[in-house]
Amino acid sequence: MQDFRKLKVWEKGHKLTLEIYKATKAFPTDERFGLISQMRRSSSSVPTNIAEGCGRPRNTELKRFMEISMGSLSELEYQILLSKDLDYLSPSQFTYLSGLATELKKMLSSFIVKLR
Repeated sequence: MQDFRKLKVWEKGHKLTLEIYKATKAFPTDERFGLISQMRRSSSSVPTNIAEGCGRPRNTELKRFMEISMGSLSELEYQILLSKDLDYLSPSQFTYLSGLATELKKMLSSFIVKLR
């Protein structure tokens, strides 16, 4: 077991979640139970699963939770793209959020490889 707060990959996931919450505040209110909820859930799932994996006694379990985080992150990448295409995100917001997601995906991939 390890302290998830000491992992850079968790920090990056937490930052992305905070940024998604900020960005979705400006979405139309009729998306409150749709895209806003989905994006917030998938973004928060990333650091949540990292934290849960860190509470497990074996690296095989940690790896499994990291892989679940990767799936949530892929889901979020699509939702960011959809938000841009619906004009809920500006091009600069899209670039920023996509960049954070891509960077986090690379970090997660590296972490997963090290756990093998």
